[in-house]
Amino acid sequence: MLSIFDIYFKSPIVHGMELVTPRFDAPAKRLVLLVADGLRADKFYEPDADGEYRAPFLRSIIRERGRWGVSHARPPTESRPGHVAIIAGFYEDPSAVTKGWKANPVEFDSVFNRSSHTISFGSPDIVPIFCGALPHSTWNTYPHEFEDFATDASFLDEWSFDQFQSLINKSNNDPNLKKLLQRDGLVIFLHLLGCDSNGHAHRPFSSIYLNNVKVVDRIAENMYNLLEDYFKDNRTAYIFTADHGMSDKGSHGDGHPSNTDTPLVAWGAGVRFPKPGSSSSHGDEGHRFVDEHLHDTPTPHDWGLYGLERVDVNQADIAPLMSTLLALPCPANSVGTLPLDYISLAEAEEVEAVVANTKQILNQFIRKSQIKQSNSLHFRPFEPLAHYSSILDQIDDLISSKDYKAALKLSENLRDLALEGLNYFQTYDWFMLMAVITLGYIGWMVHLVLHVLQSYTSHKNSLSNKRSGDKITESGRLMVYVCGCFLMVAASTILFLEHSPPLYHVYTAMTIFLWTRIFGEYLFIRELWMDLVHRDCKFIFKILATCVVAIVVLEFLVHSFTERRLYTWCFLITGVLASSYLFHLNKRRYLVAIYVWIACSFLSIFTLMPAEIPDNTSLVVASGAMAILVGVAARWLDFHHEADRYWNCITNHDMEARIPMLFQLQVFLVGLASAMVWLSTSHRTKNRELLPLHQMINWSVAGVSLILPLFSPNGLLSRLTSIFLGFAPTFLLLSIGYEAAFYSSLGLVLMAWILFENSLIYMSKPALSAGPRKAVDHKASLDQKLRHLELFDVRIPLVFLVLFNVAFFGTGNFASIASFEISSVYRFITVFSPFLMAAMLIFKLFIPFMLVICAFSAITKLIRLPRLGCYFLVILFSDVMTIHFFFLVKTTGSWMEIGNSISHFGIVSAQVVFVLLLFALTNIFTKDIQIRPDGSSARKAV
Repeated sequence: MLSIFDIYFKSPIVHGMELVTPRFDAPAKRLVLLVADGLRADKFYEPDADGEYRAPFLRSIIRERGRWGVSHARPPTESRPGHVAIIAGFYEDPSAVTKGWKANPVEFDSVFNRSSHTISFGSPDIVPIFCGALPHSTWNTYPHEFEDFATDASFLDEWSFDQFQSLINKSNNDPNLKKLLQRDGLVIFLHLLGCDSNGHAHRPFSSIYLNNVKVVDRIAENMYNLLEDYFKDNRTAYIFTADHGMSDKGSHGDGHPSNTDTPLVAWGAGVRFPKPGSSSSHGDEGHRFVDEHLHDTPTPHDWGLYGLERVDVNQADIAPLMSTLLALPCPANSVGTLPLDYISLAEAEEVEAVVANTKQILNQFIRKSQIKQSNSLHFRPFEPLAHYSSILDQIDDLISSKDYKAALKLSENLRDLALEGLNYFQTYDWFMLMAVITLGYIGWMVHLVLHVLQSYTSHKNSLSNKRSGDKITESGRLMVYVCGCFLMVAASTILFLEHSPPLYHVYTAMTIFLWTRIFGEYLFIRELWMDLVHRDCKFIFKILATCVVAIVVLEFLVHSFTERRLYTWCFLITGVLASSYLFHLNKRRYLVAIYVWIACSFLSIFTLMPAEIPDNTSLVVASGAMAILVGVAARWLDFHHEADRYWNCITNHDMEARIPMLFQLQVFLVGLASAMVWLSTSHRTKNRELLPLHQMINWSVAGVSLILPLFSPNGLLSRLTSIFLGFAPTFLLLSIGYEAAFYSSLGLVLMAWILFENSLIYMSKPALSAGPRKAVDHKASLDQKLRHLELFDVRIPLVFLVLFNVAFFGTGNFASIASFEISSVYRFITVFSPFLMAAMLIFKLFIPFMLVICAFSAITKLIRLPRLGCYFLVILFSDVMTIHFFFLVKTTGSWMEIGNSISHFGIVSAQVVFVLLLFALTNIFTKDIQIRPDGSSARKAV
């Protein structure tokens, strides 16, 4: 799992480069950076329903005295990486989002570091990242309690401006502060969080969000008037932009244009004036952006900016733009390219600015090359830049001869080569790591197969007994282990000499360890092969057919990560096949076959629905009623078919409920949760607040309902019904739309799976009296309780994986960061608390998984399979998918595709771990489930 961070998420930051000071005078004396967190480009530029534009001041700037465009952000479109790109000029690796909001995962340089002084006001989650450890800074933040999603958050933006205005007013009576404000190279940064908070809470189409656009425009106007009146020197440059956008459902994180397209407006000292052009005119012809959006995308007509040239940039380009306006060295780790169409400089100064930008990126390349060369036994240099010093000399000669166009062109080409060189060294170790990790995965899968064969199949006794006490076997295994240790020491020595990270040692050692274990079982493998050779062709065909079916199912699951609708066809076909098979098996039980078909057809609907879940409180309430109906139907079935042999295994009442009227209490809690969904949502929408009484009831209902299943009867159907009703209130309170109905639909399909397996048991019971040998075998089975795994049992982990993945994608695209719908937690908490909110969202997503695992555990008890053996098969199949996704990870194309491919790998890799954790958690509910065998047929068989 961790390998993905070393290969794709490796930090691009290096230290020890020399800073490059521009060789020209600063066009601006100070710079103002206004970042409207979560502001979409289209909502900023387009008019409202009345035809009035929401940002009249900034539109007047665009038309009269500034430049404009769209800044393209790179996923993950989150606040931290977005601000790092704007202020530090590089795209922070996505893994930094998981480091939390408080501390820098890797120390980096920024425009603020290079400034003479930085003044900043805004969110406690952003401002301290850049100013917390900066000695030459003045900053302040509002408390976390201000970030309440139940209110209109535009007051946060006004707070930031009021703080700065107070500072300006204070300087009139404070000579030292006034002197500080008069310094050259001053940077003023206001972080305006209102749009982000209102977008999360009310969606970007709401009147609250759209009104917030007017608020930030008014703040930009007030800042401009305040500073121009205060300094009166026309030496201030202004930049207005956003760190990311906002999707229609009020989230962000992925590479959708609504998240990556942000507004950019620049004006003031050193910035060019507007230039005429058509709506499709761009000053960056031939350029592709980090989100792979085309440079020639036409400007929407309703933006009303026809006739003005639009200049789009990559988000990291803003950092060198700010540095150039103040004639400061670019941040040492910046990979942004200077957008010349924004700055107003003489031709010679333009070339010097581009040369400074190029040298700064080239210095990073040189440093990375030096580090890699000093740590490699066999160094492979980047050939195109083998003679970079001669290219720099050519550029200086061209500048001396005043051939500025040629110097500019050569500088830009060198800059592009330096960026390619940075990527070359960023991916330098990829081939070695991929080879080692691939061998490790294959070794792990082979080792799992051998372990399952040795521990959970009939080979456990038939083959292992032949080898017990064999000295030759032990000496052979010892020789293999000695060779493995020698190889491990040799590999670690090479890695140590190359100063490789500790995890490289772990990857290599684990791969060698696994293959050593495999070769240590060479006698078992040989005997297994001999056993296979002596089998008839029919058995070989069964093995091959089982492998083909397993691979087809796993490939289906792999493709379902990118195409959810495949599950619709899967369940429609499965419903027809399973019901037809059951009807053929036992025509008297045709109602069971019809139920299986209806359950599968109902579940197939949900993967046709949009991944972005629309709000529908009425549907959530109706889903609560549906959950109650499902529980009542299961209860009726449990108590009215006890005498029927068909239901004997799943309707066992050896233990009564430990709480009187437990079922009625659970039904009441589901009904109460449904009522609270309606009350809490209605009151919060109307009054923009969450009542403490509602909050207390919601927390109490969710907490109590989760522990009630522990006191239910231990029959299979009784316990699973109680678990279903126990998780339902929490899931309903965390639901906002159709995912609430999905919960009941999933429960119906899990019941259909249990009935299918029960039908197979019921139809196989007459065979128990078929002869003495089977009677003895069954007696052994009764004594040992669990039977050996057989080839046909592969269906259990395969069906489990399908249902487990449906729980992933049945209610959205789990692989996308944007699928975490933050409004799901508003019935419990509205004050911004990222860790608590994330924990609640993850718990909501885990509830369907826990239902699937509870059903899986019950089925292994029902058919008397070793659950741990089935779990190892789940690991095996998951790793087959993982290694497939490992090679599907993209390094080219849109960043949305790259990000999704990486998250797919991470999800399937993590699946092995959190399935085990969920097994442990659900075992609390399922460990005491009792399966009652059919007593008459069991005695007859014995």
